[in-house]
Amino acid sequence: MAYTATKHALTGLTKALSLDGRPYRIAVGQIDIGNAATDMTERMQSGILQADGRLASEPVMDVADVARTVRHMAELPLEANVQFATVLATNMPYIGRG
Repeated sequence: MAYTATKHALTGLTKALSLDGRPYRIAVGQIDIGNAATDMTERMQSGILQADGRLASEPVMDVADVARTVRHMAELPLEANVQFATVLATNMPYIGRG
């Protein structure tokens, strides 16, 4: 529950900052990342606990795909903005987790 509450709080903060920053030409965007291949997700490939209690491996994606998304968001002119982006391994078992 704390994870979900925190995630929704960040989404609300992103929206509020985006509106508050407009008069100052500040663009704000949020990126949600799911299962990027890093040291932290290494064990996902060998099997982690799932919501139904079983152990299963999960797909991961190259962290460079995340970096390209961040770069794209940062390089946009101030007249355009990616408000929210979710980048995740295509076959993750749950959409939006990560």
